[in-house]
Amino acid sequence: MKKVIKTENAPKAIGPYSQAIEHNGMLFISGQIPLDPLTGKLVPGGIKEQTEQVFKNIKAILDEAGYSFSDVVKSTCLLEEITDFQAMNEVYSRFYAENPPARAAFAVKDLPMGALIEIETIAVK
Repeated sequence: MKKVIKTENAPKAIGPYSQAIEHNGMLFISGQIPLDPLTGKLVPGGIKEQTEQVFKNIKAILDEAGYSFSDVVKSTCLLEEITDFQAMNEVYSRFYAENPPARAAFAVKDLPMGALIEIETIAVK
């Protein structure tokens, strides 16, 4: 049976979706953009600051569901500009220093609310 995961420590969904769904020991985290959960607004700064906030949001959801970054098996990174890949990767690598998950990264035309990055995550226990 699926379980909806919701925390006030990550941004509220801005559409008809859940922050995350857990099913059979798998956690599917919806794409997180760099919203401050307290203000509902994008954090100021460039790609590094926005990537850092995305990971804060992912961590809050992982924590709420009882998972950690070591449980993450797949990430999908969406970037407004592929030229931001290296700077994003610098921040990303701090969260997955050992045994990083499988990953795909894409440049896309537009992201919600003008974000520079969005990351969706799958974790398994």
